[in-house]
Amino acid sequence: MNVIDKARELGKMIQADERYAAYIKAKEANDSDSELQQMINEFQMKRVELNAEMAKDDRSAERLTALDNEIKSLYGNIMGNKNMADYNEAKTAMDDLLTQINVIITYSANGEDPETCPTEEPGGCGGSCSTCGGCH
Repeated sequence: MNVIDKARELGKMIQADERYAAYIKAKEANDSDSELQQMINEFQMKRVELNAEMAKDDRSAERLTALDNEIKSLYGNIMGNKNMADYNEAKTAMDDLLTQINVIITYSANGEDPETCPTEEPGGCGGSCSTCGGCH
């Protein structure tokens, strides 16, 4: 068996993991929630409106404030939706699993012992590459 075959085997194992199943279930619930999807579409449209207003030479401060308030309200409603909350929780768990796998692979590719290398970067990865000194 070669490395690519093992990667495919790992892919199958990921798909068999309970975190993957929870993520897929939450994603499907999220995607099929028509009220939530309507709020997301409205949120995106308001962001487009805000950007268009900001690009105007004669932009209206009142209109900008109103759009900003509408966007904040929609965002709050979206994030308060149970399906969105469940999705975010499941996605975080899935992302954490994938990060652990990536750390092991990266350390191993840099010569570390796959059996003893860490599953997290020292200090933990905050997920933002903009503040990171770099991965191994």
